This record gives sequence, C-alpha cells and structure tokens, in this order.
Amino acid sequence: MAREFGLIGKSLVHSFSPTYFSQKFEHLGLRDCTYEAFELEHVRELSALVASRPDLQGLNVTIPYKEQILPYLDALDSSAARIGAVNVIQFDADRRLIGHNTDYVGFRDSLRRFYPLRGEQATALVLGTGGASKAVEVALRELDIHYWLVSRDTLALGLTYAELSPELIAAHTLIINTTPLGTYPRTEECPAIPYEALTPQHYLFDLVYNPSETEFMRRGRAQGAQAQNGFEMLCLQAEAAWAIWNR
Repeated sequence: MAREFGLIGKSLVHSFSPTYFSQKFEHLGLRDCTYEAFELEHVRELSALVASRPDLQGLNVTIPYKEQILPYLDALDSSAARIGAVNVIQFDADRRLIGHNTDYVGFRDSLRRFYPLRGEQATALVLGTGGASKAVEVALRELDIHYWLVSRDTLALGLTYAELSPELIAAHTLIINTTPLGTYPRTEECPAIPYEALTPQHYLFDLVYNPSETEFMRRGRAQGAQAQNGFEMLCLQAEAAWAIWNR
C-alpha cells in the first residue's frame, strides 16, 4: 500500500523536508513511501487536500500555519495542547487529524548540545512571537533558562526591538531567532538587534537553516559569538515526526 507524507505551508521553496524524507525512504528501502511539498494559499485548503489524497499518512506544518491549523484538526496531543502550535499532523485509523508538536523536542535537544549554561546564569532573548517561538518557550522552561520575548509590537510580558539596549544584549548570553528573517531567497534580512553589543560570550541560535549561515549568524560571528542554525533541530524534529507516523 502506498504511504504518502508531506509538508504544508504558504511558501516552501526554502524547505529541506522533502529532500530529507526522500533520502530517508531511499536509505530504508521504503519504495512505497513518498513525501511532497503542498503550498496552500490559505489554511482552509487543508480539508480539500486531505480529501484528494486518500493515501496521506502524515503531514508536517510550517510557516504561517502552525497556529492557524488548530481549528482544522480533530484533536491535539499533550505537546501541541501545551504549546498552542502544531508542526506534525498524524492520521489515525479513522483518518482523524491529530496535531502534535515536535519542534520543541528538536529545539530542546539541539540547544542542550550548543548552549552550556543552566540555572541562574542562563538568560535568553527569544526573537519573534509566532508558532515556532511557542515551542521554544516550552523548551526553555524545561531547561530552566529564563527568557524575554522580543516583538515588533508591545507585549504585556516582553520587549520590543527598540528596547534592546547594549546593556540588555550584554545581560542575555543566548539569543534565539524564531522569525523567518534571513530565509532563502531573502538572505540579506536579519532581526534588528544591536549586533555591535555581542561578544564571544554570546550564543546565537537561528531556527532558519537555509542558508546554512544566515545574516543573523554572520553578524554574530563577526563579533566573536558562537552561532548555530536550525538544521540539527530540523533533523531531530523530523525523526520525532517519523516515530509518531509509525506508531
């Protein structure tokens, strides 16, 4: 029986997921499995997609639908309910759509290897407030890393980019970009932070993985900071998704 999997989002030219899973299927000798990118102009197109592809067994979800997808699902597992965002859809035996979140697992496990500080020494700035940032927040809480959210708009419990003084940057050794800024093909973009305040004590984690070095990372490294992209996170969350689809 054919088994189809895929990725839904609005613009998927940047995505490595189809290549990742296609290579995985080839490596495992799974000739009945395929993975395809489905660009949806609106999230409401999900129902028509599912109806037209009876062999679909699972979907990944990316920007901008990780939160918008919630009303179109039949149920959420505990991770997605806690985070309030979905990046994996499982089709159960009755073809009900069950939402999961493996982003936070991928980010958490990747960050553990990258960022050495814990407890009182660990302070972070989370750039962006979308679906990806919600997964990052849960992971940071699990790792006991204190953080501030940073947004273009004023938040009740957060900061705006305009409030990021050199002193604030100096006080937060971990800076995480959860926005799509810098993603291919608009690689010249980056979050508006005072990069000149970065030091070799800083760690920059960019959830973007295409290009492999974003402008955010490049500017950080120019100041001596450590920097990592989201490729390892992508692989870890993809493996967690594969485990869900094969339960």
